[in-house]
Amino acid sequence: MLDIPSIATRLQSPSSINTYKQCPRKYFYQYIQKLPTKPSIHLIRGSIAHTVLEKFWETDAKHISKERFMEELTYLVKGLFIACWNKERQKLDELCLPGGELEYYKEETVVMLANWLNHMTGRIQEEIARHPDKDFAEIWLRMRPQEIESEFQSNDLMVRGFVDYIEKLGDKIRIMDFKTSKQAKLTPEYRLQLAIYALLYEKEHKRRPDQVGLWFLKHGELIINVDDALLDLAHFEIEQVHLGTRSKDISDYPKNVGPLCKWSSGQCDFYETCFSQKTLTGH
Repeated sequence: MLDIPSIATRLQSPSSINTYKQCPRKYFYQYIQKLPTKPSIHLIRGSIAHTVLEKFWETDAKHISKERFMEELTYLVKGLFIACWNKERQKLDELCLPGGELEYYKEETVVMLANWLNHMTGRIQEEIARHPDKDFAEIWLRMRPQEIESEFQSNDLMVRGFVDYIEKLGDKIRIMDFKTSKQAKLTPEYRLQLAIYALLYEKEHKRRPDQVGLWFLKHGELIINVDDALLDLAHFEIEQVHLGTRSKDISDYPKNVGPLCKWSSGQCDFYETCFSQKTLTGH
């Protein structure tokens, strides 16, 4: 293993590491030159969904009745969503999405949250059946994740990450991340993100998490076990990005020209900068 603090020039994250792997030139513009990125409906609505779910678990359950908890939790999620959506209304309007596209994304996000809530209320119902003597507040505490929106940072690895939630299932620890993706697919980027979370957790708690996974709000859970291969992947990619990002010379960050530069409905945040005549000539 390399002595990472001696070669690292900046604190990395799963996002920055995946950006470097996708396109070193994009990494250069975003993390070294720190050029501004453009807001998108996917980022804004993802942030809204994450905030709703975070605030959901922060709710004081003392006043929720066991008999009507499904209706009350449904009302809670709807209220949280409306408040979060309205809070971001100016940013959403500034996107200037055509036709009814904004309304489409709003309704789709509502469906995603409803899908997640249906799953969660089913689990709560099972817990109530197992413990009929407990009141709802006690059941809520049993169901609530062990940690929510946790930041982990390792100075040895020079990496930090923000984990959506960590749950304890019996004697097992599971790290989870919410996704608003259309497909429930464990892409290489998602796999690396989870690998880095597992490694950061191990560094912080001196024990390996048992599982990591993604909660695709449109589809359901996708869980993988944490093994040596997963942690080795995280170590390797962290080392590679630190080695590859020591320079501040743009010529050391080649373009990875491909479909992610420009597509039918959009383009990379730095497309114009990257493909301008000034950049092409290197002056």
